[in-house]
Order: sequence, then structure tokens, then C-alpha cells
Amino acid sequence: MSTKQSKNNLYLTTFTQHIGAKGLTEVTENANDPRIVRTMHMLREALLELMEEHGFERITVKDITSKAGLNRGTFYLHFADKFDLLERITEDMMQGLRKIAQTFDPLDLVMHESRDTPFPFTVRLFEYFGKHARFFSVMLGPKGDPAFSVKFKEFMQVHLMDKFNEFHYSDDRMPVPWDYLMAYLISAHLGIVQYWLEQGRDYTPWDIALMFTRMTQLSPIQSAGLKK
Repeated sequence: MSTKQSKNNLYLTTFTQHIGAKGLTEVTENANDPRIVRTMHMLREALLELMEEHGFERITVKDITSKAGLNRGTFYLHFADKFDLLERITEDMMQGLRKIAQTFDPLDLVMHESRDTPFPFTVRLFEYFGKHARFFSVMLGPKGDPAFSVKFKEFMQVHLMDKFNEFHYSDDRMPVPWDYLMAYLISAHLGIVQYWLEQGRDYTPWDIALMFTRMTQLSPIQSAGLKK
């Protein structure tokens, strides 16, 4: 066992003995305690700031706690390691996206004809991205977690695109294969989110949702003004 692993285990053992099994249970059950919420916020912000600067692989738990102004004992009271922290933060964000996805009805998009108002669902989606811009900017940025882009695409496939299956015609009536169309749409939509975040959210969620709506309704050639 490495010296680093031994120190980590020592912190875990010391704090477990200090608060006991009952204490650990109380920490889990009191997740809404203002002190715990504040600690989680500090650790999350510290991790994201460090990832933005150095990338995830180069970060240590000591780096995170130093940036957050906390000790490592406090960290290990809540998380097993930096991977556990990142996984918890990511799952919290994805859970929020899943809740929004539950409001998505593909029929609303099919029936939406106005080019002057965005799909209501996309407004909610971009409001969420805007509210948690720091997380999505870092995770989808050059020093973010590459696995997150895959997770994000899987989310769009399962919770959004798959809902269109009941509406699409048989493959022999489609000009392109369905799976290639879905791959194109998922990558294009992810690109819009990434670019909007990279530009510092230079448009409001309503405005970017309207662009999203128009690009969805029109072909790329029409969107470029090359064809009416």
C-alpha cells in the first residue's frame, strides 16, 4: 500500500472512530443540514475550479480541501475519494436533467409551427444549463471529464431522442437511416450547448432556445439563408 493510501485510510479510520456508526448515519440522513450543504458547495466549487485550471487527473484530495478551506478529515467524512466526489456531483446534475426530461413530449415539437417562439421544453433545458453553467462549462470543456460527454449523449438518446421512435416512418420512407439521423441530431444539439457556454452565455436561455427551435425546424441550408 502506498504512503498516500495509508494516510487516506488513517483519516477515514480516525473520523469513523470519532463519530461512530451512529454519527455516520446521521451525516447521511442530515444531507439538508445547512452546514453540510455549505460544505458540499465548497467542495464542489473547489473541484470545478481546479478541474478548469489543471484537469481532473492532476488534482488530489489535498488540492481540493486546500482550495475549499477544509481539512481532509471533513472530506473523507462525506466522500471516499475525488472520484466519488465527481460522481456525486455529476449524478446530482443528471438527476436534474432527468426531471426536466420527464416534461418532454415529442408531439409538442411535431405540432409546434411558430418560428417566433421557442419550444417551451428547450427554454427549461437552457435555463437549467445556465443555472449550472459552471459545472457544464467545465465538464464539457477541454479539461473536463471525457466520459461526461458520452454520459450526456446517452441521456439525450434515452430520455429525448428515443421518444421520437413512435413518430418516425418506416426506414424505407426515410431519406436517411434513422440511427444516423439521431446521431447527427445528438451531436449537433450537444455542440449548440457547448458553444453557448464557451461564448459566456451571450444569449438568454429564451433566445438560444429560439435559435435551437429554428435550427430544428429548418434544414442547415435554410438556417444559413441559402434556401427559402
